[in-house]
Amino acid sequence: MSASKADAPRRTSAAEAMHEEEALGKAYDLRQLRRLWSYIAPYWRQVVCTLLIFFPTFVLELMPGWIIKVGLDRFILPELAPTDVAADPLLRMAWVLEPPAGIPPLYWLGALLVGAMLLGTLFQFLNAALMGWTGQSAMRDLRRDVFAHIQKLHLGFFDRYPVGRLVTRATNDVENVAEMFTAGIVALVTDLLRMVGVAAILFYVEPRLALMTFLVVPILAVAALVFRFKVRAAFRKVRVRIARINAYVQENVTGMKVIQLFTREQRNYREFDRLNADHRDAWHQSIRYDSALFSAVELASTLTVAIIIAHGVGLAAGTLYLFIDWMRRFFMPLRDLSAKYSVMQSSMASSERIFELLDTEPAIADRAPSKLSDPVDAAIEFENVSFAYQGDDWVLRDLSFRVEAGEKVAIVGATGAGKTTIIQLLARLYEATRGRVTVGGVDLRDIPQEQLRRRIALVLQDVFLFSGTVADNIALGRPEIDREAVVAAARAVQMDRFVAKFPLGYDSEVRERGANLSAGQRQLLSFARALAHGADILVLDEATSSIDNETEALIQAGIHVLMEGKTAIAIAHRLSTIRDVDRIFVLDAGRIVETGSHEELLALGGVYAGLYRLQIRATENPAVAAG
Repeated sequence: MSASKADAPRRTSAAEAMHEEEALGKAYDLRQLRRLWSYIAPYWRQVVCTLLIFFPTFVLELMPGWIIKVGLDRFILPELAPTDVAADPLLRMAWVLEPPAGIPPLYWLGALLVGAMLLGTLFQFLNAALMGWTGQSAMRDLRRDVFAHIQKLHLGFFDRYPVGRLVTRATNDVENVAEMFTAGIVALVTDLLRMVGVAAILFYVEPRLALMTFLVVPILAVAALVFRFKVRAAFRKVRVRIARINAYVQENVTGMKVIQLFTREQRNYREFDRLNADHRDAWHQSIRYDSALFSAVELASTLTVAIIIAHGVGLAAGTLYLFIDWMRRFFMPLRDLSAKYSVMQSSMASSERIFELLDTEPAIADRAPSKLSDPVDAAIEFENVSFAYQGDDWVLRDLSFRVEAGEKVAIVGATGAGKTTIIQLLARLYEATRGRVTVGGVDLRDIPQEQLRRRIALVLQDVFLFSGTVADNIALGRPEIDREAVVAAARAVQMDRFVAKFPLGYDSEVRERGANLSAGQRQLLSFARALAHGADILVLDEATSSIDNETEALIQAGIHVLMEGKTAIAIAHRLSTIRDVDRIFVLDAGRIVETGSHEELLALGGVYAGLYRLQIRATENPAVAAG
C-alpha cells in the first residue's frame, strides 16, 4: 500500500524494540506462574503422573548405594560391620534383599543392582517424556492463543510493533516457556525434593556423621547466592549483545540490495565482527561464573568425602560408601544450577512478553450482538470524519462525501492528502476519530468486521501473495470458491493468458510474495481474487501506478470487469486512468476541495486541472518530472 508520512503512524524505534528484547525477568514470578498454570491445568493428570513417577525414580536412584552397602557389610567385609544389626536401620531392612534359596548372595545382589539401574533408567525416560509431552501440549495451546490474538489486533498495532518481535512471541518465547517445564521449574522442584530426601535419610542412618557432612552446605549456599546476583548481570549482557546481532543481521539481509550496490560488504563485515566479538566476551564472563560455581560444588563434594573419611572411624565400610555415594547425588543438582537459573530467568521474561501481547486489547471490536446490523445496499458515506494517527496530527479534517450504490468514483490528490486513510477507515482497519462512516446507512461500528470485509474487495498497489498455488492465492482457502469459480474469475480479468503458459497451470507454485510473477501478473491475480470473492464494494488503491503502458491496457480491461455492478472507489495516481468514472473527488490536506467529472474538473481549472497538466507535461517531457 502506498502511503505518505502523513498517512503512516509512528513506528517503534529500533532502540525501543531492542530494550524489550533485552529485558530479563525474575527467576521466579508467582503471578506469571499462575497465568501459565491455566495452560497446564487441562493436563493435570499428566502433571500428577509426573509427580508420582518421581518417587519410584528417587527410590531407584538410592537403591544401588543401599545394595552395595548390604553387600559390603554382610558378605564382603562383615568384620567391619556393627555386631548389633538393629543399630543400623538399613541393615535391619536388608531382609528385602535376601536371595532365593540356592542363589549366591553376591550374584543376587549384583542382579538386583543391574535391575534397579535399568528400572531407574526406564522411569527417568518416562518422566522426561511425560514432562516434555505435557509442556509441549500446553505450549501448543499458548501458541495457538497468541496467533489467534495477533489476528484480532487492528492494523495500527502492526504499525508500531515490528514483525520480528511478533514472530519471536509465537516461536522463541513460547519455546522458552516450554523449556521451563521440562528443564526449569519441574527440575528445580524435583531437585529440591531429592536433596531434602537424601539429607533426611542420611540423618536417619547416621545423625552424627550427617551433621558433620552437611557443615559445608551453608558455605555452598552463600556461594550460590553470590552467583545468583553475578550471573544475572552476565546473562543481561549476553542477551543485549545477541539482540544487537539479531537486529544487525535482519537489517543487513533486508537491505542486501543497497549493501551490494554501494559496496558496503567489508564495512558491514567489520561491524558484525565487532558485535560478534562483544557477544563472545559477554559469554566468557558468564562461563567464568558458571565454572566458578561448578568448581565450588566440586570442592564442597570433595570436602564432604574428606569429612566422611575423617569422622567415619568405627563405622561400617558400607555406611562410608553409602554416605559418599548419596552425598555425590546430593550435590549433582547444584552443578546444573547455572543452566536451570538461566532457563527460569529466560522463561519468566518470555512469559511476561507473551502475556503483555495477550493483554493488548484490540482497538477495534464488534459491538454487542443485539446491535449488529446488515446493510441493505452498498452506498458509502463519510459524515464529518476526522482522523489522526497520533494526537492532533490530523490526516482527515471534517471530511464528508457520499458514494451511491453502484456508483464509480475516484479520489485523487497529492501525496499525503489522506487518500489511503479513507480506504483504511472504510475497511475499518482504523476507527474514525470523529464523525462516522456508513455503508447502506449503517454505521460501520454496528457491522461485524468479518461481515463488512466480506463485502469489500480491496486491490492494492503492492499485491501480497502467499506461498502456494495460483488457485490457492485466488480462493484464499474459502470452501465456496471451487476450481470452476477460480478459473471463471481468472478468465474474466484476462489472467488466464499467462496462467496457460505455466507448466502446471493453476496448480503452479507461487513463491514467497509472488517473486516468480511480474508486477502485472500479480496485479491481475489480485483482480481475479477480488472478483472470485464476490464483494459488492470495490476499492482500488493505485492499482496501475507501477505498471508499464503495455500492461496497463490489460489491467484497465480487468478493472472494467471488476467494477461492473459494484460500488467502486479508485485511488489513482495516473489521472488518465479515471476519465470514465462517474465522479472524481479531489483531496487536499484531508479535505475534499473539488468534485466533478474529468471534463468538469478540467474546465474548472483548479487543483485537478493543475495535477493533470503536470502529468501530461511529464509524459511528453520526462525531464519535467525529473526537475
